[in-house]
Amino acid sequence: MSGQVKEILLALTAGLTVGLLFARLKLPIPAPPNLAGVMGVIGIFLGYLLAVRLGWGR
Repeated sequence: MSGQVKEILLALTAGLTVGLLFARLKLPIPAPPNLAGVMGVIGIFLGYLLAVRLGWGR
């Protein structure tokens, strides 16, 4: 398994664990609670990657 796939699976596992813990403790989740909010976060990430590739960032 490549390092990037392993990193993604670890991040997914950590996210699921935290989500379950927040639900169990009846706390609001620290993430957008709907698909539109999640897509906004993904858009920010993709915009950042684009800016870096264009030489505008690090």
